[in-house]
Amino acid sequence: MEFGTLIIGDEILSGKRQDKHFEYLKKTLKKYGLSLSWVKYIQDDSKDIIQSIRQSIKSNTIVFSFGGIGATPDDFTRQAAADAFELHLTRNDEAVKLIEEQFGEGAYPKRILMADIPKGALLIPNEINKIPGFKINGHHFLPGFPEMAWPMVEWILNTHYRQLLNQNDFAEASIWINDVSESKLIDLMNEIVKKYPEIKLFSLPKLKPMKTIELGVKGPSKLVAEAMLEIQVKIVNLGYEWHK
Repeated sequence: MEFGTLIIGDEILSGKRQDKHFEYLKKTLKKYGLSLSWVKYIQDDSKDIIQSIRQSIKSNTIVFSFGGIGATPDDFTRQAAADAFELHLTRNDEAVKLIEEQFGEGAYPKRILMADIPKGALLIPNEINKIPGFKINGHHFLPGFPEMAWPMVEWILNTHYRQLLNQNDFAEASIWINDVSESKLIDLMNEIVKKYPEIKLFSLPKLKPMKTIELGVKGPSKLVAEAMLEIQVKIVNLGYEWHK
């Protein structure tokens, strides 16, 4: 399965707020032996949100969407999700009950609007203020507040995708090579990629405080170990020193 995330909000793109969801989701998936394949930042624009959701609808993709499920005029995600999946936005009885229990008369007339979700969507519990997120197939729509959204992510993974947790044979390894340019290592990289098509190779150069390259691979643990050993030998044969 592929994991992706949609992060919605003008405040992120303008720099008024710093996104924290990407780093959190990356670390959380890694904790369970999973990895994040892509992330997309979207402005508070209904058409852009609809298009982004539609583009991410794939049978093998699990998506976490953060932001825009509130009741203010700049919250478009609930309606956009309905439009993207060609569903009607309807008032969910269970969500109504949760919001009424939490806020009493204060649920009306505005907070109750957050009980309007795409028809047939499953609710995602929110332990902070009880206003739920919702799930449509592999897409999960969560609030933008980290203190609410992150426990919901854990609940989703352990409730709906437990069979995927800690099942992947995945490893990552790298070495550092000082005083070398990437161009000097391209032939070596191509040899490794050709010999080990099941792994991904990465090369990350740094210029300060000295010119150095982090060269590594990630993928099935056995192949990572084999490829990493071969890289180390080839680096020495080229006349360079490496360190971890």
